[in-house]
Amino acid sequence: MAVVAVADLRTRRAPASAEELAAFETDVLAGMVLARSAAGLADSTIRGELSHLDQMRDWFGRPLWEMEPPDADAYFGRVARRAPKGTRLARAAALSVYFEFLELRHKAELHAMTGRVVECPLDEMNRPRGGKDARLRIPPLESEVEALFAGWAQDLATCRRFASSARNYAAARLMADTGLRVNEARHLALDDIRWELGPLGKLHVQMGKGSRGSGPRQRMVPLLNGAGRTLRWYVEDVWGQFGDDYTRHGAPLFPSERTSADGTRRPVGYDRLRAALAEATAAYLPAWKDRMSPHVLRHYCASQLYLSGVDLISIQEMYGHAWVATTLRYVHVHGSRIEDAWLAGQRRAAARLEGLV
Repeated sequence: MAVVAVADLRTRRAPASAEELAAFETDVLAGMVLARSAAGLADSTIRGELSHLDQMRDWFGRPLWEMEPPDADAYFGRVARRAPKGTRLARAAALSVYFEFLELRHKAELHAMTGRVVECPLDEMNRPRGGKDARLRIPPLESEVEALFAGWAQDLATCRRFASSARNYAAARLMADTGLRVNEARHLALDDIRWELGPLGKLHVQMGKGSRGSGPRQRMVPLLNGAGRTLRWYVEDVWGQFGDDYTRHGAPLFPSERTSADGTRRPVGYDRLRAALAEATAAYLPAWKDRMSPHVLRHYCASQLYLSGVDLISIQEMYGHAWVATTLRYVHVHGSRIEDAWLAGQRRAAARLEGLV
């Protein structure tokens, strides 16, 4: 049998130039942005992914499709080793998404231009472990939180900048009473307070966090745990001192001290509310210094609601969680919870039997 030479009918092309590769890299990122937007991700989530990719690209100095497992070992093992766990996980997730996009959309084109086969440099040996919610945020006891706010409230009578201090106090108190996230609280408008809804009134949260990066999700939050009293005091006695127009639609409930070019107020900054809570904790609950945060207050509120008899499905709806499993991570009960429930059941049984004896 004779050997026959068969010609390769596929198009042969010269290696791509540096300019062509640079343009291709830009097109890949633009296509990835459009695809992620089509998937329903919020703009902020997409910007976060691009930021992580840009930082890894700056370190690598070459297109990320050239990264191999030893390069990922060096980056996550040395460069990003001391970064917060959430940052490492987010960066690894962004890199995985980038390579998945390359493989699904541009594998053949990239091979034709460079001769490389798309393969993610992260594998089971070097992929950062853990989850973003791995760290437990066990909240303080009710008595500790009440001591914090009692000391903070007493300080308002003598503080130098009453309006700003009272604003910070009211925002933190609201987060502890209703479980709002700090970003949800700072974006509340004055007309988001719906006093007429329900027996206690409700808050229209318009900047609620969406699941899986899907963007803001609105919900109604009832003014439980005396939150209505705190807000009435704040609106009637404090809010007007910031000098904003209460008739203006969208006037922030917690305004900044600084005014915009048109004389209106913007919402108070995220860092300002966190810093105020940290300062108050250091002064009035020193045992929790460097451990207290707005998210700890969110865990505290969920735990107190559950201990008060509110069911998990109701807490899930109030917190805006897509899954009740997420709500479960916010509920922390005391070590004697089982014994207390058993003793309470015994007391109820004894009370029912009293009339029969």
